[in-house]
This record gives sequence, C-alpha cells and structure tokens, in this order.
Amino acid sequence: MNTMVDSPTRTDLADLVRTRRQDLGLSLRKLAERCVDPEDPGEPLWKFGVLHRLEKGLPILRPSEPESRALAAGLRLPVDDVKAAAAAQFLGIVTDAPAPASTIDTVWSEDHKTRAMVRDYESMSPEDQEKVRQLMRAWSTRPASEVNGE
Repeated sequence: MNTMVDSPTRTDLADLVRTRRQDLGLSLRKLAERCVDPEDPGEPLWKFGVLHRLEKGLPILRPSEPESRALAAGLRLPVDDVKAAAAAQFLGIVTDAPAPASTIDTVWSEDHKTRAMVRDYESMSPEDQEKVRQLMRAWSTRPASEVNGE
C-alpha cells in the first residue's frame, strides 16, 4: 500500500529527478511522456502534475515498482539509482552509492514472514549467507511487544 508523504525530510528522489531532467534538457511534460515502464509498455505512468509536486517537495505517493522502472526509463538511469533515491526519501533507507557491480538482494526467511534487503547476498559465501539467515531467524522469533517497543 502506498502512502502519502507530507513534507519529506529527505529529498533524494526529488533532487535526482530535478538534476537529471535538467541535464537532459527536458521539460516536466516531456519527461512525463517518456516515463513508460519498459517491462509493460503502454501509457506513461507519471503525470506532469506528480513530477511537478515531487520536484517542489510537495506530498506524493511513494512510487510503485512499475513507476520506478518508468521513471528510470524516462530519466535514462539505472532503475537501482531511482529505487535507492526513493527508498531514502520515502522510507528513510540510506545506503552508500552502490558499486557498479553491486546489487541489493531480497532475502526471505524460511517461513516467509521476515524479509531483508542485503547488498550482494547472492555473492556471499555460504557461511555469510547463513549468518544473515540466523539474524533473520532471531528477528522473526522476537515477541511483538519487544519489536514494538512496549
């Protein structure tokens, strides 16, 4: 479920869009026209008004996966760059700029109740992957009162 974010404290995605759009010499309307999801081509997924609100720091909904791909296509950027900026702005998830060969892998616990986003999990040694799974098991077995700070 996407949520509206009032006055974000971070502006990573807004800054990325504004800077890249200007570098490409695009108007907001032209950028909106280019924001088509490459995995499901059709109509543009971003409207002029939403891009305008984003750049001005006004509340917008957090972009979905298809919207992230469409924005990356419109900006001619790797989708991971757009996702990282969106994660920082909307979720407060901040990572160092990934190395070109670096990826963020999603790892699920055995019971599919706990998810972790781990940089280069697939390229880790089996021992390091097991350490990640141990942390996830420890987290998923914590009582709800402990997790919620009660």
